[in-house]
Amino acid sequence: MSEAKATGGCLCGGVRYAVGGALRPVWACHCSQCRRTSGNFVAATRVRSSDLALVTADTLTWYRSSDSAERGFCGRCGGNLFWRRTAAPDGHTSINAGSLDTPTGLKTVGHIFVADKPDFYEIADGLPQHAGWPA
Repeated sequence: MSEAKATGGCLCGGVRYAVGGALRPVWACHCSQCRRTSGNFVAATRVRSSDLALVTADTLTWYRSSDSAERGFCGRCGGNLFWRRTAAPDGHTSINAGSLDTPTGLKTVGHIFVADKPDFYEIADGLPQHAGWPA
């Protein structure tokens, strides 16, 4: 991995990571699984898995949340950190943007799985909205 362009981790510090490659702009996911793991929608960026280095992973736990994906979180503080495909790996890992150290320099560019959005908030930022994965 090249020099870290971003760093981050969980609340208790049991998981710390460094990113050596470019981060994708942030997408907000409103699917029911993201909501249940975070308590609300998830704002996530993405990086090539080979550009993600775990600096400290003493408490990192992976949970297989569906037939096609797993989620990485801290087993001590519960910090929701990562999402990656398992059934059809694409070589990328999504990173929950809130776990990045600031400043990130990232911008949110859209919303996905808005068909699953709950009724207690509105999306009014004018960004593109997709019922599922964007085409």
